[in-house]
Amino acid sequence: MKRALFLGLALALVLAAFAAADEIQFINGDRLTGKIKSAADGKMVISTDVAGDVTVDLAKVKTFTTTEPIELHVGQKNVIKATVAAGPQGTVQAAAGGGMAGGPVAIKDIKSINPPPVKWTGALAANGLITRGNSNTENFGLTLDASRRAEQDRISFSAGYLYGRQKDPGTGVSSTTTDNWFLFGKYDYFFSKHFYGFLSTRIERDRIAELNLRFTPAVGVGYQWIEKPNMNFLTEAGLAWVYEDFENADSADHFALRLAYHFDKKLNDKVSFFHNLEYLPSIEDSSDFNLNADAGVRVTLTKNMFTEFKFEWKYDGEPAPGAAQNDLRYLLGVGWAF
Repeated sequence: MKRALFLGLALALVLAAFAAADEIQFINGDRLTGKIKSAADGKMVISTDVAGDVTVDLAKVKTFTTTEPIELHVGQKNVIKATVAAGPQGTVQAAAGGGMAGGPVAIKDIKSINPPPVKWTGALAANGLITRGNSNTENFGLTLDASRRAEQDRISFSAGYLYGRQKDPGTGVSSTTTDNWFLFGKYDYFFSKHFYGFLSTRIERDRIAELNLRFTPAVGVGYQWIEKPNMNFLTEAGLAWVYEDFENADSADHFALRLAYHFDKKLNDKVSFFHNLEYLPSIEDSSDFNLNADAGVRVTLTKNMFTEFKFEWKYDGEPAPGAAQNDLRYLLGVGWAF
């Protein structure tokens, strides 16, 4: 009697555990049970007792069920936080939640499930060089890049400062060889998965180029061709206003087109490549243009620490009198990613 009671209790516990599991039903008739963790970019992740985390193609899912509420992002703006029951092929039955009435939801319309919380990511990098002996120089710089990507919008911010001095070995007189800084901010609003509008502003100063201030607000549209953890590529086009205040000349301003792109690619787990370009040709005089570009390689040293080599190229078609049009810099530094 006791043995039968024990076996019955064990069977009940097993059945209860099985019943409490989430389940994915596939179009070919297969089933997979476990705990549905997330979904994005057409892929769903379910944690199973036997195989651990398993990634499945949403296009092959007939329907699925959950035992606890999940966060479903449907279409561009709808969010449902509710349990999900099985529905006809290609749908699930969601309970009411998140401002939406319960009802059938097409699996093809699900953009994501339990997306990670929106947070800021970026990096702070420093570079420097000190020499003594035949040459006597001090150079250092700081750069900061940060971005916040939500489902509907993106905020980007970057800043940098470079400073350098050199002492003439013959006279012992020190002079400043580098002294410039910049601030850049941009807001992107996504009308669809790939197409977005943007507002941006760039402010910079370069004492050696006798530039007191360059102020460049811009507005336009962009297209996110690729947005993946290991690769990103976007292009932008818009209209900008360029205002320049020089040390030894009158200030000037003009309207310009703004054409830009960004590309980054992880070559492997440790090494990544990045490249940015911003081209601002004057609408009135195409020979007068500004160009900001950089490219580099970043190598991960620890979870957060990295080393980076990059070059920066800045071009001003009509600089201050006596200043050069080109500025090219090669920078080697270390940084901290967050």
